[in-house]
Amino acid sequence: MKNKILLLNVLLLAACAAAPKGPKVGEVKNLYNQGMDALQTENFAEAIHTFEELERQHPYSGWATRAQMMVVFTHYKAEQWEEAIVSAERFIRLHPGHKDLPYVHYLRAMSFYVQLSDIQRDQGHTRQALGAFEEIVRRFPESEYARDAKFKITLCKDHLAAKEMQVGRYYLKQKRFLAAINRFREVIEKYQTSSQTQEALYRLTEAYLALGVKDEAKRAAAILGHNYPDAEWYKKAYNLLTSAKLAPVGEGKTWSERFKEGVGDLF
Repeated sequence: MKNKILLLNVLLLAACAAAPKGPKVGEVKNLYNQGMDALQTENFAEAIHTFEELERQHPYSGWATRAQMMVVFTHYKAEQWEEAIVSAERFIRLHPGHKDLPYVHYLRAMSFYVQLSDIQRDQGHTRQALGAFEEIVRRFPESEYARDAKFKITLCKDHLAAKEMQVGRYYLKQKRFLAAINRFREVIEKYQTSSQTQEALYRLTEAYLALGVKDEAKRAAAILGHNYPDAEWYKKAYNLLTSAKLAPVGEGKTWSERFKEGVGDLF
């Protein structure tokens, strides 16, 4: 659906915009239309070649700028993600004030986003997608792409938090408690709104207890209980503390309230 919307945006742009001024308008327009025809029949290689040839033959015409944007879109449509990123960055560099810059930024961000890998693998593309979407929100907050960018930012952060949790759990299993704590704190400090936060606080409680750092264990559990009093992760954390005789039995909901002060120290 998103690809269909993107294609519709480009085709409407091509149909509605006034013809750019430049030399040999009839010839250059025909060349552009040939590229569009190839794109619509999904002959992506021919479309890219035609748009690039248009730019080569008429580098100073308005058609050349339009062709550059169509190269970005065609690479994206053809699922040539790295090529789409490179051509988008070239367009952004050459046309910093162009009216369709938010759209090109969005294509670049989506080209990173569709390459997100599972959390067992490197998350380089996730970080790049996050940065690209954050740039859209920062630079073009009123654009039609900002809303979706905000949604994608949330998804990227949750993905990165899940990766940190996966590594942290591994360290915990290996009894490398300090390394595990660093990972869980990373989730809490950088990705507080992610779905991983509850477990991160529980794992912090677990790791601090294993090290014998009782005050920090209680603080992590208290934060968990204060923010998520009905969560299963808090119930597990509270049970850990009661087993260690660090929290009063039967006072799970009221106990965490006693540690409100100083909660911010953990973040």
